Amino acid sequence: MHDLIQQFFNFEIMKAAWPMLLSGLGMTALICVIVIPLGLVSGICAALMSMSANPWIRWPTIAYVDFFRAIPPLVLLIFVYSGLPFAGIRPSPLQAVAIGFLLNNSAYYGEIYRAGIQSIGRGQFEAARSTGLSHTQTMLHVVLPQAIRNVLPDLISNTVEVVKLTSLASVVSLAELLYQANMARSVTFNASPIVAAALIYLLLLWPFVRLVSRMERRLA
Repeated sequence: MHDLIQQFFNFEIMKAAWPMLLSGLGMTALICVIVIPLGLVSGICAALMSMSANPWIRWPTIAYVDFFRAIPPLVLLIFVYSGLPFAGIRPSPLQAVAIGFLLNNSAYYGEIYRAGIQSIGRGQFEAARSTGLSHTQTMLHVVLPQAIRNVLPDLISNTVEVVKLTSLASVVSLAELLYQANMARSVTFNASPIVAAALIYLLLLWPFVRLVSRMERRLA
C-alpha cells in the first residue's frame, strides 16, 4: 500500500511538478478560449444553413455536419497536423488543434442548436412574422433565445466534452495540461503528476457536470 501511495499520490512530486502543470493549464485555457466561442458561433451558422430552404446550402451543410460528427477527433487532429504539410500547409500545433477541434465542435454544436430550433412550435414563427418582423429578426429575437434556453444543458454538456477533448492536443506536442503532466512523469518516473492533472480536470469540470444535471431536472 505504501508503494502504491508513493507511486500515485506522492505530494512532494506533485508540488515539484506544479509549475509545469500550471503552465499546461494555461495552454488548456487558451485552447478553450479559442475553440469554444468559435464553435458556438459556427454551430449556429451550421444549424441555420442545415435548415435553409435552398437545397444547395442545406445538403452540403448536412453533409459537413454528418462527416465531422462521424470522424474521430483524434484522427482529424492528426490529419490536420501531419497530413496538411503534404499539401504545403504547415500549421503550428496550436493552429492544428484550433482547426481540428473547430471542425468537430461546430458540427456537434450545430446539431444541438438545430434540435433547439426545431423544438420551437411553428406558431412562434407565424406570430412573430405577423407583428411585422422579418425572417432574420424572428430568428434572432424570438426563436433563437427560446431554442438556446431549451438546449442549454446540452450546450454546457458539450462544452465540458470540449474541455476534456483538449487533452488530445498532447498528441501533436502542444504543451497543454496532460502533455506537461506526462513530461513531469517522465522526469520523475512517478505517476503522481498524471493523478494531479486528473484532479485538476475533476475540480474544473465537476461543478459544470452538476449544473447540467440540475438544469436537466428543472427542465424536466
